[in-house]
Formats: sequence, structure tokens, C-alpha cells
Amino acid sequence: MTRKTANDFHPEALKLFDQYVHGQLSRRGFLHSAAKFTAAGVTAEGLLLALSPSFAEAQQVPGNDPRIQARTVEYPSPEGYGKLRGYLVQPAKAKGKLPTVLVAHENRGLNPHIEDIARRLALDGFIAFAPDALFPLGGYPGDEDKARELFTRLDQTKTHADFIAAAAVLKSLPEGNGRVGVVGFCYGGGIANFLATRVPDLAAAVPFYGAQPTVEEASRIKAPLLLHYAGEDERITSGWPAYETALKAAGVKYQAYIYPGVQHGFNNDTTPRYDEAAAKLAWQRTVSFFDQHLRA
Repeated sequence: MTRKTANDFHPEALKLFDQYVHGQLSRRGFLHSAAKFTAAGVTAEGLLLALSPSFAEAQQVPGNDPRIQARTVEYPSPEGYGKLRGYLVQPAKAKGKLPTVLVAHENRGLNPHIEDIARRLALDGFIAFAPDALFPLGGYPGDEDKARELFTRLDQTKTHADFIAAAAVLKSLPEGNGRVGVVGFCYGGGIANFLATRVPDLAAAVPFYGAQPTVEEASRIKAPLLLHYAGEDERITSGWPAYETALKAAGVKYQAYIYPGVQHGFNNDTTPRYDEAAAKLAWQRTVSFFDQHLRA
């Protein structure tokens, strides 16, 4: 079966799906509004299924790949909140201490796609750590709709503090070289921007289509940034000009790319919004950026 791409769907259906994924539209609302954009013989339910993730189909690095070591770890949550959990992956064979990368997930918690991203980074010679922000609520539930619903229950002040704590875990990791970078996608892209404003010694940040901080917050950034935006993602990309102005005023070193004609989530190869050419180019740039800034 030929894999569907964003071009196989009506642009308005893609916008509705984006609204649904980000909590601006209920499932019922999506099904009602998307019905007019279905093709012959396809229901709105079928359209939603076609746009939803297929994790097994897109997996690049199995969890038992002999080239990596992957395990679940727990660490203390700040301010006595209990424990947090994350997925730690590193190359099976490595000489010396390795650079570390925090992987910040989308608004569904630590799902199989983000675990796969962490494993890909390990194959590129990094120690990757992907926390699950949903762990205090039981962890990623194995269902994307349930995960999105759980996400709305998070105390974002606490969750943000947890990601700061996760960066500290990586910095002190015995196998690491003490240099920490962060890459994040969608919600996690916003986390990557956030950490750049809160972690003074962060060595590099790579937000993929992430929400931007305020002008005041941007003035605190010390880390070099590599920013990826989708040309067809008005919701997020429209905030880039003001952010760029703030970064220039603050003297922040940055590289930014807007990939024309692609959708929000273009790097996520589990859904039809994935764009292979843009994703490969963005990933190559990301790994090169981390090689430049994280390796001692």
C-alpha cells in the first residue's frame, strides 16, 4: 500500500486535524467539520484514522537494537513532587564521555515515536533522555486521544520545572560530557525554547515548530538556537518574526529555517503530515548543530 502524504488530503482537513490534535477542536467537532472534505467511500472516521499516527510503520530503530542500550530511569521531581520517569538511550559501544540531548515530546507524552527519536540520536553518537511529562498521571497511556486528554490535566508550572530538572540529570550523568542540548517537537519545541530561557548553561537548543517565548524571556537566552518551522503552519510560524527581532536584540546566535509547503509536524514520520525531504534536511542540520556545540 502506498503511504499517504499531506498532498492526499484537503488543506482544510489538515487544518481541522491540527486544531483537533492541539485541543482546539473536539473529536466530535472534527468529525462533523471534516465530513465535507472526505473522498468517495471514506467516512470522517476513516479520515481521522488516516491522519492519525502509525507508530509501527515508521519505527526506524527497534528498542532491542544491539547498537544501543535503552532503559527506563526515574529521578526525583523538584520541590518534593515525587519521582519522574524517562527513557534513556546511549550507544552500546562508546569511547569516552558522550554529549547529551534532552528530547522533549509533543502534547501526548512519551509515545513510541519519541522513544524512536531518542534511539536515533543514540545511533548518531549521543546520550538521549526523553522524559515523560505524563508520568505523574500514570504515564503515556498507549492511546493518543487519552494522552491528549491527560495532558490538559498537567500543572504546567510543575511540568516546566520537571524539564529543567531533567536537563540537570543529563548534565550530571557520569557517562556524559557535561554538555546538554535539547530538541523538542510541537509542545516540546516550546519546551526547547523555554529551557533556553531558564538554563543558562544549556549548550544548544533545537525547537521544531515550537511556541516562542515572550520578548522579555528571549532576552535571557544564552544558548545557540537552531529553529525549524513549517511553511504551512500559520499558527506557529506567524510568531517567528517577532521572536527573531527579540533574538537579534539580545545578541543570540541562531539559525532558522522555514520549510516551504510543509505542515506542522513535518518531522513526525508516523503521520501523513510527514515530509520526507524536509525532515531529512532538518535532521541532518540538527545532528550537525549538536555535533558542533555539544562535543568537547
